[in-house]
Amino acid sequence: MNQYKRNSSHSRKSEFKNLIDFRSDTVTLPSKEMLSAIQDAKMGDDVYDEDDEVNELQKYAANLLGKEAGLFFPSGTQSNLTAMLSHCQRGDEALIGKNYHTNVYEARGVSVLGGVGICPIETSETGSMDVGDMLNEIKDDDPHYAVTKLLCLENTISGKVQPQNELEVLANAAHKKNLKVHLDGARLFNAHIYTGASMESLTNCFDSVSLCLSKGLGAPIGSLLISDQTTIDKARRLRKMLGGGMRQVGVIASCGMYALKNNVQRLQDDHDNAKLLADGLSSISELSVDYGDNQTNMVFVNCPKAHRKPLENFLFDKEIITSNLDRGRLVCHLGITEKDILFVIDSFKEYFKRAS
Repeated sequence: MNQYKRNSSHSRKSEFKNLIDFRSDTVTLPSKEMLSAIQDAKMGDDVYDEDDEVNELQKYAANLLGKEAGLFFPSGTQSNLTAMLSHCQRGDEALIGKNYHTNVYEARGVSVLGGVGICPIETSETGSMDVGDMLNEIKDDDPHYAVTKLLCLENTISGKVQPQNELEVLANAAHKKNLKVHLDGARLFNAHIYTGASMESLTNCFDSVSLCLSKGLGAPIGSLLISDQTTIDKARRLRKMLGGGMRQVGVIASCGMYALKNNVQRLQDDHDNAKLLADGLSSISELSVDYGDNQTNMVFVNCPKAHRKPLENFLFDKEIITSNLDRGRLVCHLGITEKDILFVIDSFKEYFKRAS
């Protein structure tokens, strides 16, 4: 399933007055309070290391994770790419879960731009990786093989929180084989809210962590790479090569700081709304709904093929946008209220009542 596939009919959504958009939590828009933070931002030229706003953001995020330093990026794809290039040389190899974002949805940039090979590892339906499978893919010290240098993990995956003990077992096993371990933590704050564990305890076992500010946290743009100072110094040089060095970046860093200070705890609202949505849709016999254990803000819905397009069109006419309902994901975020959820449940029920 291509979660990023464009739908030409969605161009009409600009006409909608009460849009309910479930495609992703990346569709969130900055609040008035967040936008006002831009006006108060203390900006400078970040290429000269003179933007106080981004420097404060990087330091604040690094402290949250108990690590030495952070670096701001325009996107999570670039922060993940830079992390992988920081840990690997050309001709090295990275082990990545087969269904992880860094393997599937980042255009293999680490191979195209960095000459780093990717070895995909099978994962379970919930995204977990078997430590034995991972160890079996670490290459022997032999000139016939690429040198395995990096293990990339992810938390959350498809909205599901990965068991921390399993992540630590994987990371520790990789470290014993002299591998670095990077975590794609685009939605790690959702795991933080779900488990109640501190961000530091969730990331202690990783050498680097990527965090996204423009998903559930509601910033319009931006991600952070958090690591030790040496890795961040290298990442800063690589970011420049990749075109990620920016000037008065405090314009967007101020939104990221507002998000970290004000929008983390409210992620619980998204989790509650997802549970409400899952419970409501589960009462419709024609639908197969996957929410399950360790789930945060995503509900997966499978609709009979004959109903998929008619249902999507019916919902669209009610100003509700979904992904393709072939195990499509419905993502709850700060732009969707409890009232919206109840309206959506009623709309699904109305469709199937008419279709029966």
